[in-house]
Amino acid sequence: MSAPRSRVPTLVLLCAALACASDSDGDGIGGSTGSSGGAASTESTSGGADETSGAAGSTSGTASTTGASEATTDAADTSGTTGVVGEDLDMTPEDFVCVLDWELVRRFRITNLLGHLDEALAVAESPDGGVYPVGTVIQLIPGEAMVKRAVGWSPETNDWEFFSLATSADGTEILARGATRVVNQFGGNCFDCHSAAEPQWDLVCETDHGCAPLPIGPDLIEMLQNGDPRCP
Repeated sequence: MSAPRSRVPTLVLLCAALACASDSDGDGIGGSTGSSGGAASTESTSGGADETSGAAGSTSGTASTTGASEATTDAADTSGTTGVVGEDLDMTPEDFVCVLDWELVRRFRITNLLGHLDEALAVAESPDGGVYPVGTVIQLIPGEAMVKRAVGWSPETNDWEFFSLATSADGTEILARGATRVVNQFGGNCFDCHSAAEPQWDLVCETDHGCAPLPIGPDLIEMLQNGDPRCP
């Protein structure tokens, strides 16, 4: 029988979100916390892409009933439905499940909720980079995520939507979401960090992608993933 996964205190998870603001030379995926970590709410305005229903999406998981429309969205986000082409993924809290259920590529977790997992994995594993397909969800730790929206949803962010999440045994709550103004609890702007990635990496940060290094190493990243309270 396998040993039980250790649970990591919430404070440790929040400290991981210091990545973008830290000047220390850490290991792991660079950026705000690479792809995930705790974040604070930004100012909210109604409408725009952040509250537009997607054409498709998963309803699996054991998330809380907190609706995505209750989450704080970008105050001055230019993303929206204008110019959107093809399928889309408008995430709900129920779509965010135990990160251990998703594929592990090096240190980050990845899935695709629109059926394009093979394509997403091909990009993630390519030494030359590439553009991730719509529906791709990437997380480094449970409290942050980046989600590939429809083509044209937010050209400035390569159509990525960034999320700040609160997780518990009851499920997931979306604290903040959007394109350019989602920040973590320590003031790190997700897009500002990820925009440092070299163009071929489609805003996904890793140690050699041009992003600022994380102040946490691979052991702590693994502990945070294994400590996801949504996992059985």
